[in-house]
Amino acid sequence: MLRQLLCGFSVSVCLLFCTSLRAEEGVSVGEVRLGMVNAQSGPAAGLGRGVRAGVEAYFHKINVAGGVHGRKLTLSLRDDGYEPQNTARLSQELIDSGEVFALLGFVGTPTSRAAMPGVLAARVPYLFPFTGAKVLREPVHRWVFNVRASYFDEIEALVAGITDDLGFQRVALLMQDDSFGETVKSGLAGALHKRDLTVSAEQRFLRNSLEVGPALQALRASQPQAIFFVGTYRQMAAAVRQARELDMPARFFSVSFVGTEDFIAEAGAAGEGVYISQVVPSPHDASLPLVREYQAAMGRVPRGYASLEGYIDAAVLVEALRRSGPQPTRARLVEVLESLDVDLGGFRVAFAPGDHQGSDAVYLTRVEGGRAVPVQQMR
Repeated sequence: MLRQLLCGFSVSVCLLFCTSLRAEEGVSVGEVRLGMVNAQSGPAAGLGRGVRAGVEAYFHKINVAGGVHGRKLTLSLRDDGYEPQNTARLSQELIDSGEVFALLGFVGTPTSRAAMPGVLAARVPYLFPFTGAKVLREPVHRWVFNVRASYFDEIEALVAGITDDLGFQRVALLMQDDSFGETVKSGLAGALHKRDLTVSAEQRFLRNSLEVGPALQALRASQPQAIFFVGTYRQMAAAVRQARELDMPARFFSVSFVGTEDFIAEAGAAGEGVYISQVVPSPHDASLPLVREYQAAMGRVPRGYASLEGYIDAAVLVEALRRSGPQPTRARLVEVLESLDVDLGGFRVAFAPGDHQGSDAVYLTRVEGGRAVPVQQMR
């Protein structure tokens, strides 16, 4: 009888202990599972694949060393093809499954907007999306955190170079016709207004469409000196090639979302001279400890800005999980993130309760010789 009581007591204690370890969705005795929904196919696939590669490289590094508080990090990946309706559906499926602790590494403004209602309703941490959209920053949402600088930060740096360094005044806008395009348009208009300038001409094209020719032709009449492009790498590659064919002398400029390495590969020689703003250091700058560690972790996998950003995102998450303790909860993770201030080896990320954007850093690059070369000044 005593043996039966003791056995029953042991089983009860074990069940209670195991249940406490599994109290938070996506967390088990040996695992923390994250959800990722982004473009693994379609015109923005290079960005989604890059972010995924960087995240997985850092997770592998941590898992080989024993994980975080003994738990390995795993990823549940879904492909939205950079279509918002897919993002909303797939994100909700992950949330409803009860199998993910947080959502990480989404790609895009319209896609993030589509995911937001479900995220906020379920109070699931939405971490470090690959977008600089204002809607994810203002007002501050308790469950939403961004590592990268905003599009407004990137646009200000580009416009300063366009007007101050190059002396251009006729700045046209060639934009994706959606919330991403509208966000950049707003930032561009504001940055030009500070300099008593306006957008000289504007044309639009459809998201995920490569039919940019008619819009480019329409811009030609305004004789722009600079064309501010808002879209994905294949669209921009098509635009710069057609601009060369039309003998348009205008210079092209774009924020980081374009996908630097994929654009260079797609555009070839036509991409020479294009300026692209970045929100992380060069993935080839081995002078930074962060980049050296990233390069080692990536191994033979091609290096790029998107994968370095994914690597940084994963590093920030892991540091927050470590500080959250052996029994992580979503609420505790948010508390830790709101006080997190960490130097990752040449790249600082710091949050506050009223500021969920971890970095304001912007780096300018110019395509030269088939590479994105960091520049201090436009020429």
